[in-house]
Amino acid sequence: MDVIQVPRIAGGLMFLPTPHRDERGFFSRTYDRDVVAAAGLDPDAFVQDSISRSVQGVVRGMHVRAGAGEAKLVRCSYGAVLDVVVDLRPDSPTYRNVEYFELTGDNQVTVYVPAGCAHGFQALTDPADVSYRIDRAHDPSEDVSIAFDDPGLAIEWPLPVTLMSERDKAAPSLAEATRRLS
Repeated sequence: MDVIQVPRIAGGLMFLPTPHRDERGFFSRTYDRDVVAAAGLDPDAFVQDSISRSVQGVVRGMHVRAGAGEAKLVRCSYGAVLDVVVDLRPDSPTYRNVEYFELTGDNQVTVYVPAGCAHGFQALTDPADVSYRIDRAHDPSEDVSIAFDDPGLAIEWPLPVTLMSERDKAAPSLAEATRRLS
């Protein structure tokens, strides 16, 4: 498994597995404690695994946590998504940068999203499963959403947005969400 730095997000990493393919399909290691540690992350910090399944066109996000934030490892385990990370850490050299990743069940690439960065994705296939490994237990009182179509983010979603949660539909502007993070 190779690890590369994400240039537009300070501290962002991509973990690139080596799928072993044959006539049956493939086998791929998607998490390796030693590789995570060698990349400078504490593998014992991750406390929760979650998965979402979305139909094509769904946008989930943009989400970030207040307080100490939340770091996560994200990968598409089935289908394909356009994954988006926005650096909202005011002291970061990549503050307000937006980075895009095409994550697929075929490539099994994992993206490390540092605490303080907003995250979201759009399902490019029907279905698309996204797996998350998160470093803090969920506390709904710290959830912060940002409007997926905020002009300050200028995210280029590749498909028409077909569905969103009520929470994401009602998400405030980037400016309002940023005040909540301060």
